[in-house]
Amino acid sequence: MWKDLNLTNDDLILFATRFIRLFSYGMLSVTLILYLTEIGFSQVNIGTLFTSILIGDIILTLFLTTTADILGRRNILIVGSLLKLFAGIVFAFVYNYYALLIAGTIGIISPTGGEIGPFLSIEQACLTEQVKDNGKVAKIFSLYHACGYISTAFGTFLSGFIIRIMTHHYSFTTLNAYRIILLHYALFGLIKALMYLTLTSKIEVTPLRQSTKEEISTKWYSKKFGLRLYESKITVIKLCCLFIIDSFAGGFVLQTIIVYWFHETFKMDTDKLGIMMMLANVVSGISEYERLSISSAVCATPLVSKFGAIKTMVITHFPSNIFLLLIPLMPTKLWAITLLLLRFSISQMDVPARQTFVMTSVEADERSAAGGITNLVRSIGLSISPLFVGYSMKDPYKKFLFGLPFIISGLLKCLYDILLFLIFYVKKRRIEITNENSLNNLM
Repeated sequence: MWKDLNLTNDDLILFATRFIRLFSYGMLSVTLILYLTEIGFSQVNIGTLFTSILIGDIILTLFLTTTADILGRRNILIVGSLLKLFAGIVFAFVYNYYALLIAGTIGIISPTGGEIGPFLSIEQACLTEQVKDNGKVAKIFSLYHACGYISTAFGTFLSGFIIRIMTHHYSFTTLNAYRIILLHYALFGLIKALMYLTLTSKIEVTPLRQSTKEEISTKWYSKKFGLRLYESKITVIKLCCLFIIDSFAGGFVLQTIIVYWFHETFKMDTDKLGIMMMLANVVSGISEYERLSISSAVCATPLVSKFGAIKTMVITHFPSNIFLLLIPLMPTKLWAITLLLLRFSISQMDVPARQTFVMTSVEADERSAAGGITNLVRSIGLSISPLFVGYSMKDPYKKFLFGLPFIISGLLKCLYDILLFLIFYVKKRRIEITNENSLNNLM
């Protein structure tokens, strides 16, 4: 498959940087919340810190991604990597809460275990710069996304393994073992910056090589705010109201929070936690590859073709939410892990359907704006909920309140599915039936 895609050296570098980046995010997802607890931060402080990091990421990413085509994609990718290096070093050596708050807000550090910062959108733009075949783009993205999940899986596994080896065989304290992981995170930021330096000018947007900065700036502005039609604006507003519910719910169960819950509830060691999250990301990676590798230019899948985007989003998303809210109710570790893996195996299967629906709900020249607005809203929703998780994690008995984030997240996500179905699918069917009746009356 790699040979069929005829990937350039720039493409291979971008695949490698994604692997390294998600590998480091995976390592951090097992460690970060345990490290912050070890240095004496309360659960409420940790929740506040995560919310601040994610809000800072929204502002920073919005600025960096919207100026990348003006200032240069390679330059912005290097800046982002250096901010990753900065955040990793500060978190490794500074214990002051407010210093970490500032470093996490202006730097790039991932509390989610997934993408954060400007890298994803800019790298995807670079990958498609020289590709005109939509089918080839879909295949490139399938490998790109699968690469991310698999590298995250390796990162989670290796993080737990390294911590166990250092504490059991080399007499490291738990705190110093966690610090080593953070230093690795910082080191990977430096490595990525050096790798981005080797990218050629071919990854830059074509006008950047041909036009003045003033011309590019005008074109950038007009494309970013491109929702022309009233119907498109109403549709995007409705989607934003729904997506913020879904993303707000997702913020209750970030990978770091899942790790902390299993660690405290079942007293799991870091190596076992690493294996668990590795398996979770592997099953996500497999499902990601399977669906994206056959997607069209707007991420259509066989399920979307057969059932439509809305039905596909609901029938794949709803069961995963049931699995999620049942996790804290399970009597044993085995049952809880089983439900977690089942949830990960299907929780992302609504993504191509969601992307399809957003892209097909507006006109072709409005798609960039629609995608950008809905993604921004999802980021805002995701950033708020960790603040509330901090309070539920204060439960000294580690009982109902401690597992409440899973239940709240599952219920809110179920509500999102139901509202999505009622607002878009049922309303559409009523309009179709009304039109059919009107046509029959005329005949």
